[in-house]
Amino acid sequence: MSKEVVAIAPGQIILRRYEEKLPELNQVCIRSELSAEKHGTTLTFCKGLTSHSEKIWDDELELFLPQKGGTSIFPLHLGNITVGTVTKTGREVARFKVGDRVWSYLPIRENHIIEEDRVHLVPPGLRDEQIVCIDPAVVALMSVREARFSLGDKVAIFGLGAIGLLVVQMVKLSGATFVVGIDPVSSRRKLAKKYGADLTIDPTALDAGLEIKLATEKKGVDIAIEVSGSYKALHQAIRGTRYGGTIVPVSFYHGEAKDLNLGEEWHLNRYRMVSGIRVESEPYRDYPRWDRERIYKTVIELFQKKNLRINDLLHIVDFDDVLESYRTIDEQPDRWIKLAVKYRRGEK
Repeated sequence: MSKEVVAIAPGQIILRRYEEKLPELNQVCIRSELSAEKHGTTLTFCKGLTSHSEKIWDDELELFLPQKGGTSIFPLHLGNITVGTVTKTGREVARFKVGDRVWSYLPIRENHIIEEDRVHLVPPGLRDEQIVCIDPAVVALMSVREARFSLGDKVAIFGLGAIGLLVVQMVKLSGATFVVGIDPVSSRRKLAKKYGADLTIDPTALDAGLEIKLATEKKGVDIAIEVSGSYKALHQAIRGTRYGGTIVPVSFYHGEAKDLNLGEEWHLNRYRMVSGIRVESEPYRDYPRWDRERIYKTVIELFQKKNLRINDLLHIVDFDDVLESYRTIDEQPDRWIKLAVKYRRGEK
């Protein structure tokens, strides 16, 4: 029997065995080779800290509504993108054959059975490590596009995880003349510098909003992109943005916003705040020119043209060590930027 990573209750992650089945008519079997996780989002869900634990999303009203007795998201499969090889196909599968290298949004498990319309061929020229970074890259691209970025703008990025470090590169590609990276972890600030940041700030040692103002002739940046999920960082993003500028919150926030004070700079400086960075939140503001398919194609092209670097983003562990790795990202969340899991080849 094969194994998969599953959260069975808040904070309880196990390796669970499951029985493999044969693919149905339009399904393919995939042997996993490399998977990756989304630290911030997954740990928030895994700890039961999201609104989904107490409320249910109403598609018609587009509101979260209380659910009597709460809701249960467990058992919860962990993992985000997986790259692998097709090992079997259903009789009606037309797009894939045995031996094809493919990727999809799939959890961390040794083998998968999935409908063929949810699977993509590995694009030519892309390494597995780049494939599992497609997801942070599409979020980064959405963030930059939603900011309505213009040549010559000055930009601050709060939170230098995988998304934030890709945003640093994208705003430089887009013509930012001054880029600030804000993060308490020195290794991430160094990497931001390597990727093109002009200035980095440790928000635990300095007043980030003030430092940004002082570094921009007391004006502030045109755009602040907040990727850390911290309300304190969102408050500093507001403080560091110039009059009439744009703040783009990207992260999945949770808990009380006790460090966010909208009675200060927000009330005076006519900012614009943009929501809806999720790739799934459709239609986009610039639809029909831009849709989900174009976002993904653009990210793949950026990787193919070597416009985006992922050096030092991934920490790759063996599947046998995955539970200890989840303990590490829970107890030491700043130690690694993005966790990836490799599998032993030939294992059934």
